[in-house]
Amino acid sequence: MVCLGIDTSNYTTSSALYFSQDNRIVQAKKLLPVKSGEKGLRQSDAVFHHTVQLHSVIKQVFESGVKPDCVCASNMPCMQSGSYMPCFLVGSNTAESISTVWNIPFVTTSHQHGHIVAALFSCGRLDLLEKPFIAFHLSGGTTQALLVEPDSKELFKCTVVAQSLDLKAGQAVDRVGLMLGLDFPCGPMLDKLAQASSSRYTIRPYRKDGNCSLSGIENKCRQMLEKGEVKEDVARYCIDYICASLDEMTAYLLGQYGNLPLVYSGGVMSNSIIREKISRKFPAHFASAEFSCDNAAGVAIIGFLKNKR
Repeated sequence: MVCLGIDTSNYTTSSALYFSQDNRIVQAKKLLPVKSGEKGLRQSDAVFHHTVQLHSVIKQVFESGVKPDCVCASNMPCMQSGSYMPCFLVGSNTAESISTVWNIPFVTTSHQHGHIVAALFSCGRLDLLEKPFIAFHLSGGTTQALLVEPDSKELFKCTVVAQSLDLKAGQAVDRVGLMLGLDFPCGPMLDKLAQASSSRYTIRPYRKDGNCSLSGIENKCRQMLEKGEVKEDVARYCIDYICASLDEMTAYLLGQYGNLPLVYSGGVMSNSIIREKISRKFPAHFASAEFSCDNAAGVAIIGFLKNKR
């Protein structure tokens, strides 16, 4: 079976084909354009840019001329009541139109579900979908730890067991990055700046019942910059703070739920420093960089698995 996946998040237009016979993904993606100095896009602008970009992104994965047997799209940020963003309508409406024209099955999933499955595919652990595990999703819109368990309807269900009480990790990265003169999204360049720092910061982050607070990062980094500290050290402090918070959350949840497998996904988890520190301390599974940031690979795989059922 070949399944087409479509994901239209607030950052990236993505499409992917999953070939179940050889467990292979062909994917294409394009960042939404953001003007220099801006923190992101309004939903109306995101909808417009997805409408402009989606046809070309889908065209790229069909260069082989393959016709899919089914199509799946993310139609909401996560599987929670009230979860909604207009940008996902572009992908889901397009997917449903493709389903009608080609007379193939159409199913939906959430953006978060897609991130988790993309991470599992990337690290060769799709088998974890058959058992409980803890999944961390760190991005511009989400900083959550989820207890993931098999589910007859949606393949798996996610229960939020810890999260940021205020600022999200991706928001912190972008706000500090813009403060340092980087272009949005700032993750890759902030990573490079932090790697160039010779400073290391021992941080005791706020934690309450496994939840973290990241709102202090922006103010502290601004104070450092105003005192004349170099950009590399400011970037390193930001990353070290996020890593310390993630460390605390992980340790707490392992104490609460036992030695469950750990899976980390979302754009923030492509940061090289965070990945290295967490993997040194915990038996963690990470997606590769191309499957950490927003993509449609997990959505395509979910489409296949749902239709297989």
